[in-house]
Amino acid sequence: MADATPKETVAEKAKRLSNGLRGSLSDSLKDEHTGSLRDLDQLLIKFHGIYQQDDRDKRLEREEKKLDKHYTFMIRMRIPGGMIGPTHWEKAQSIAGKYSTGTIKITTRQTIQLHGIIKSNLKPTIKAFNEVFLDSIAACGDVNRNVTTTAHPASSKHHTEINKLANEISRLLLPKTRAYYEIWLDENKLAEKTEDDPLYRDVYLPRKFKIGIAIPPWNDVDIYTNDIGLVAIEENGAIIGYNVNAGGGLGTTHGNVSTYPRLASIFGYVPKDKVLKAVYEIVTTQRDFGNREDRKLSRLKYTIDRMGIDNFKKEVESRTGFNFEPERKFEFKTRSDSYGWAQDHQGLWHYTLFVENGLVVDKKDFQIKTALNDIAKTRRASFRFTCNQNVIISDVKGRDLSLISDILAQYKLDGINDATSHIRKNSMACVALSTCPLALAEAQRYLPLLMTKVEGLLTENNLIDQPITIRMTGCPNGCARPYNAEIGLIGTAYGKYNLHLGADFLGTRLNKKFKENLDEGSILKELNSIFAMYAKEKLSGEYFGDFCIRKNLVSI
Repeated sequence: MADATPKETVAEKAKRLSNGLRGSLSDSLKDEHTGSLRDLDQLLIKFHGIYQQDDRDKRLEREEKKLDKHYTFMIRMRIPGGMIGPTHWEKAQSIAGKYSTGTIKITTRQTIQLHGIIKSNLKPTIKAFNEVFLDSIAACGDVNRNVTTTAHPASSKHHTEINKLANEISRLLLPKTRAYYEIWLDENKLAEKTEDDPLYRDVYLPRKFKIGIAIPPWNDVDIYTNDIGLVAIEENGAIIGYNVNAGGGLGTTHGNVSTYPRLASIFGYVPKDKVLKAVYEIVTTQRDFGNREDRKLSRLKYTIDRMGIDNFKKEVESRTGFNFEPERKFEFKTRSDSYGWAQDHQGLWHYTLFVENGLVVDKKDFQIKTALNDIAKTRRASFRFTCNQNVIISDVKGRDLSLISDILAQYKLDGINDATSHIRKNSMACVALSTCPLALAEAQRYLPLLMTKVEGLLTENNLIDQPITIRMTGCPNGCARPYNAEIGLIGTAYGKYNLHLGADFLGTRLNKKFKENLDEGSILKELNSIFAMYAKEKLSGEYFGDFCIRKNLVSI
């Protein structure tokens, strides 16, 4: 008789034997013979907000010299709601210059990450961030990750309230282990017994978990791509509760038909005093029913589809002790960022600056990194990151407007937004090569070059003012959310991409694969043909993605 006992994956074993995510990390860090960590520690380190990577541009050269890979690490910060103060930003820039490549990457989940950190600099980096009370706990790994919110304070007078909720959710779902503090900050261990963690226990979650909060009419968080998406419902000038959506996730695997992108399903409405309980028990249900035998099928979306929405929802309701109410009405009108200056209900001013693919660097024309550092030194502004990888210079008082504006002008940043096309401002790319081990093709290094050629096609077809969304990833995991872009480009091999079309502009519909394995010439040829058709046949006010569906270029 065959053994019916499920086979334990390496990841599940690593979690189970980790002693509260400690593993042998302390010993791995002391090993000076290699820039790498031990195999199981490479899995555990993700729970501390760190990924081990290597420079793939140098692989061949190092192999020829019979050298080990050039191992480095990426650290991602936990910043619920994406807001930090000027001292935090100045510290981040200092750390980036001292320990990493010098570049700060604004991520698609409203936080920042640093690349190129060598093993011996991991502890100094984390200790330096801790000096300004920033941490990377649970920014990666099989736990709840950074909680995102509608970014712009002028979006609603309730913006502060949803940011408070984001922080509450983040604290509620943090692992209880003190491993982070012991390993990175040299905190003394209080006892040999691993801490009790009623949420994660010693198994944590089957896979990563993402939560976002949106305030209509803004959908800049791409709410339906999250494992849990909360949509704030306002009545009589106050937030009274939230529509709860669950089961979003975009990662797939090429050639594996069992994997697919999915937008979240509506579970219903809950009053705001019950929202934390609803969130918590959706997480516990995924913990207990999620697939732990196949990581490719372990996200919440697969659990819900396997159990059925009604059964999953009933399980959650049995744990919460209350039922979801019918969904309340709301309307999304945009998911783009609002660029330039805007004033909120408190009279504070906020300037949204386009940062292409989230890369905070100084270039010949625009010295973004230096300018933002000078603004931070004034102590007259804070910084907020958007899920579209941009930065908002925030919370500026009226009397300080000229000071901040002068710095923007000094470094020619006041012209970036107007000089940038709508499609480029609606573009995003993941990190991909050279550091991501999963990347099959370029993304953030290549998309700006491709965008220039796409802009040329739009100009030729008198479409340059159209706000089309375009997103690129170097693999099918979907980190830049390409599957709900009007134009999605997903890497299949070096220089080759699948072309997807037909998502809607507001992020409520997925796109579909149009053509496979296209090189640059083929991509531009296909897009030019479609742009020409769009220019001649589009209806008044018709978005590009809707046009692609209406003309049956792809079907939903």
